[in-house]
Amino acid sequence: MGRLGLMWLMFSLVSAAQNAPSTQAAAPAKAAPASPATAAKTEKTERTSSSSKVVKADSITINMPEGMTRDQADAILNELKEIHQLLQNQQTAAAQAKPAAAQAAAPSDKVKMSVGQGWYAMGRDDAPVTMVEFTDYQCPFCRKFEHDSFAELKKDYIDTGKVRFVSRDLPLEFHPNAAPAAEAVRCAGEQHKFWEMHDAIMQDTATDLSADSILKYGDKVGLDSTAFHACLAEKRFVTAIQKDTADAGTLGISGTPSFVIAKTAPDQMDGVRIVGAVPYAVFDSAIKDALAK
Repeated sequence: MGRLGLMWLMFSLVSAAQNAPSTQAAAPAKAAPASPATAAKTEKTERTSSSSKVVKADSITINMPEGMTRDQADAILNELKEIHQLLQNQQTAAAQAKPAAAQAAAPSDKVKMSVGQGWYAMGRDDAPVTMVEFTDYQCPFCRKFEHDSFAELKKDYIDTGKVRFVSRDLPLEFHPNAAPAAEAVRCAGEQHKFWEMHDAIMQDTATDLSADSILKYGDKVGLDSTAFHACLAEKRFVTAIQKDTADAGTLGISGTPSFVIAKTAPDQMDGVRIVGAVPYAVFDSAIKDALAK
């Protein structure tokens, strides 16, 4: 019997044993009536994730065809076991993808946020929903949100008067240029060009946020260079940025980008927290829920 034929026979035997009802699987295997046979056993395992416990099924007992050595049987069983595990992993990944997609439609958490003064906002002040982003100008995922979702959010909700979008700062400690960039954007805000500077940085494919690059961004958006230099030198907005960081901490936010979407209110907003550059559908669902309240 050729090797391919042997593997197919063994696969059929293993499949039959695996698919047999539990009451039959518990019964002793019957010996083949024709010739002497040697029993070979194997165990199958399944891991749902790297942190999950290994789950072991009952041992499978099969009879080796005539003329097959124990070594040949073991080798073929090992190959079949690897193929079976590969197929199981593919099926598990497909099954897990559906719950993950369903969970993506649900916001992460409910939070209460105090409304501050002087927030830089885009959209109508009387928009029924407020969306607050905590951002880091050196964060690649913040740029991903800007590139993947923001334009659609602006078209569907901000430009239509349904959402007021607020940008707040959360420069992460391991991003040394994030805090200076946040200060620069706020300094541009003194000259009524907050969003122009914000977009110049976030939408640029370059990621250089050195001091020289920040000054070039200022020139690009047409800032008064003398006033811009003075604002940066005086570090006028360090305290305000620290306040944003502290507020993020009270909301349980420690990474960027993170968002709060809530019904607009004068003093305190009750909303949901969303963490990460999630698909547009997640933001869309949360905004629609807030609009329905």
